[in-house]
Amino acid sequence: MNNTLGIGSRLRHKLYGEGILAKISLEYYKIAFHGQGFKEIPINNNDLELIEAIESENNMVTFDEVEDALLRILKKYIEPEQKVELGNKWKGGLMILEPADKNQTVKEIPIEVFFHKIVMVRDRLRVLEQNINSHKGLTDEEKVNIQQYITRIYGSLTTFNILFKNTDDHFKGEGGKSE
Repeated sequence: MNNTLGIGSRLRHKLYGEGILAKISLEYYKIAFHGQGFKEIPINNNDLELIEAIESENNMVTFDEVEDALLRILKKYIEPEQKVELGNKWKGGLMILEPADKNQTVKEIPIEVFFHKIVMVRDRLRVLEQNINSHKGLTDEEKVNIQQYITRIYGSLTTFNILFKNTDDHFKGEGGKSE
């Protein structure tokens, strides 16, 4: 398909029929099809036929679209998804929070749900560390001072290391050792 199509171009899709190009992104066309509503069709789709081209006034993509594409690429190739596993003895377990006041309700949380939240906290702390270390407006001294707080947070979270299957996934405090 022609990469210089503009908004308003008329297209025909083998399944959806005739439509009008409403939005162009890096990966897809958003087309309003008569009687079918809006559909997102990949740009390289062979089922599209050009009926009438409208010249593109501005072929620029938005910053958000570039950022989304870049994040997908980085996730896929640079940071392979790391699988963090819950220890076998905890699988299917239940965390019970029982208040001292017997008039209050007991709260039960599946350990898998709680573990997932702990892993999310750890991952977000790692992203925060990366952002601090790459921040151009902070001096090295400021980065070190902030990093010390993050290290202390990791130290506070070492209590939850018992939930992790692999010791390599443990939180590590100031000493660098799992507690």
